[in-house]
Amino acid sequence: MTTMYNKEPSIFVNSKDREAYRGYEDIGTLLQNQLQNKRKSILVIECYPGVRQQEIIDGLSPYLHSPAIIDAETAVLENAEIESMVQRYLTDDRVFGYMSPFQIEEMYHKQKLAKLREQVESIHEGTVVIIGFGASLVTSGDLLVYADLARWEIQLRFRSKELGNWQAHNKDEDLLRKYKRSYFHEWRMADRLKRTLFPQIDYYLDTNKRSDPKLVSWNALQDGMKQIARQPFRLVPYFDPGVWGGTWLEEKLALPGKEHPYAWGFDGVPEENSLYLDFGSVRVEVPAINLVFLQPKELLGERVYARFGAEFPIRFDFLDTIGGQNLSLQVHPTADYIHHRFGMHYTQDESYYILDAKPGAQVYLGLREEVQPEAMLEDLQKAEQGDGSFPAEQYVNIFPASKHDHFLIPAGTVHCSGNDCMVLEISATPYIFTFKLWDWDRLGLDGKPRPVHLEHGSKVIQWDRTTSWVEQELVGRVEQIAEGIGWREERTGLHEYQFIETRRHWFSEPVLHTGNDSVQMLNLVEGEEAVVESPTGEFAPFIVHYAETFIIPASIESFIIKPSGPSIGKTIVTIKAYVKA
Repeated sequence: MTTMYNKEPSIFVNSKDREAYRGYEDIGTLLQNQLQNKRKSILVIECYPGVRQQEIIDGLSPYLHSPAIIDAETAVLENAEIESMVQRYLTDDRVFGYMSPFQIEEMYHKQKLAKLREQVESIHEGTVVIIGFGASLVTSGDLLVYADLARWEIQLRFRSKELGNWQAHNKDEDLLRKYKRSYFHEWRMADRLKRTLFPQIDYYLDTNKRSDPKLVSWNALQDGMKQIARQPFRLVPYFDPGVWGGTWLEEKLALPGKEHPYAWGFDGVPEENSLYLDFGSVRVEVPAINLVFLQPKELLGERVYARFGAEFPIRFDFLDTIGGQNLSLQVHPTADYIHHRFGMHYTQDESYYILDAKPGAQVYLGLREEVQPEAMLEDLQKAEQGDGSFPAEQYVNIFPASKHDHFLIPAGTVHCSGNDCMVLEISATPYIFTFKLWDWDRLGLDGKPRPVHLEHGSKVIQWDRTTSWVEQELVGRVEQIAEGIGWREERTGLHEYQFIETRRHWFSEPVLHTGNDSVQMLNLVEGEEAVVESPTGEFAPFIVHYAETFIIPASIESFIIKPSGPSIGKTIVTIKAYVKA
């Protein structure tokens, strides 16, 4: 039986300025009308890396009648110079680098920029167009359009080999290396530039869909962001196949069939998910990280913002092994290791909430008593080199897993989900930092060995997290906090080492939740439908369905969740996470 899971959640923007434009003809006509009152005007189109710049040029040219279209990136440093600057941050590793500190200005040649400015000044009539990642370095212009797209869309363009990294000429390079370069270098640099341009942007251009651009005024977009940061909302989910994938996501959420089964579902990762904003009849897709940048205090809360800056520190995602295979045996870096080795200021503590499971499902967690590190590492090394399989059951605890179990996984704890589990993973956000120790002799979907990071993993395994400690600290930690007529609240984790708190509510009657100066992320883990309401009417009732992740901004001081529609009169369940005080 499938659920009512909404795969395209959207937000209707109540801005007075709801006018948005779709298609190059309407967009080009609007921009030309904005600029035609001057004998000479300058249109700057600043682009996020990965935007199809030639498509924009071809689409707008018939309407702008420009005497010159200037590619700002002709002033970029030579490729060899860029590589010498960034290589130490990219490292030789296939997956991991180090957070680079660069500003876009450092990638440009000052003399070449000056020549571009001279070229602009030499033109005396018409609309001069400057486009590229770094176009705003040439001049501020009369209009600034910011062309943007979601990180998931960038990854799809990487996979199809349409796109390589910015200025890297590497369309055919290994996907993991392209992603690494983006994650550790160019996305960081692009986000720094984007945030500095917020006060100057006139229009926002959504370029996610090929030949289907949407344009909205920056003021209207900001109105939409202010609105979202004061109401419950969902991110636009996406789903990805994997070698260990199962059948639950496809069957329960009515996803289209794929050649390979779905392994991951991402519907609570603002760094990668999008938001759909409806401006009248025009739907604009915006990377959700823009909301974090534009409304950090209202969304995250003053306390969380002071601790993490404009980063969303919590994520929810799905791991589907029902009818599939075990995840890789893995460990996440300690806070000290991730900071000094990769330049991150917090690590990937996490937990597995079992959304569903088949009989016999299991979770691997922590080490067995009296495990000898040297022996375990030697067996892992042999397995990595192809000298037999790693006997995981000799070294790692295996616990039975049933629906609504919650396994806590502080960084440094060896773990993985076995097959036949549907996991709601609740974790801190630096999700790229998984050190695979053993991958069960598998190849990836690309036919290549999946990367194993035994060298990193061996340095962060907490060898004292053995059976007795794990059973006491990480398994079955349920504490009733409060109860009332038709409801009860439980603390299910996370561990005291972790900065995330999780609470579970079982309820057949309305439950009042209060804010605590932290953004709250929730999922309806049992029941068909619930409604989120404001006791004071500050936001419209918000409907959620089974397995949907939703976000309550810190600006909401209190909210009520109650069964709705087919769930009225039944007991349903939510799990929520927030940053501890």
